[in-house]
Amino acid sequence: MELLASAGLAGQMISVLRQELDSMVRVIYLLTQDLARRELLIDASVRGEKWTQQSSRAKVTDREMVDLADALQGWTRSVYKFGCAFIHLSNLHDYNDRDPLLHLPDDERNDVLTHCRFYHGGPSPDAETFEGLVPYLPLIFEKIVGNLECYVEHLENDEVLAPRYV
Repeated sequence: MELLASAGLAGQMISVLRQELDSMVRVIYLLTQDLARRELLIDASVRGEKWTQQSSRAKVTDREMVDLADALQGWTRSVYKFGCAFIHLSNLHDYNDRDPLLHLPDDERNDVLTHCRFYHGGPSPDAETFEGLVPYLPLIFEKIVGNLECYVEHLENDEVLAPRYV
């Protein structure tokens, strides 16, 4: 992340954040499954197969996993959606010419900024721009990686988290 930051590649920083968050969301989903189902899902991953619902052949969707992680974390959805915009072709790709934060709906922009301020101390209200957010991206990355490592440890210990949403 520091290398990307020093090269001024903020879009790629967001993409890396999104990739790590995607891994964290999947690990959280695994943690809410009983051990037998968890083993089936991990085996499916190793074989390169999509995850399916336990009771049908329907796919487990990213939205389902993000909603579950958001219920447990409270910030996952806003970061995930913002990161998706940098992976999928969108109007946020030209961040050197147009501020991507200004192209988000007000509630999503406020979510991103509020969570960044709460967890990382900024950006300040007078720096509510993408440029003002960029210095916090390495901190956000460290937080996601730390959470991911913690959740992987829970997986290794065969722990199961009870989802708090229905």
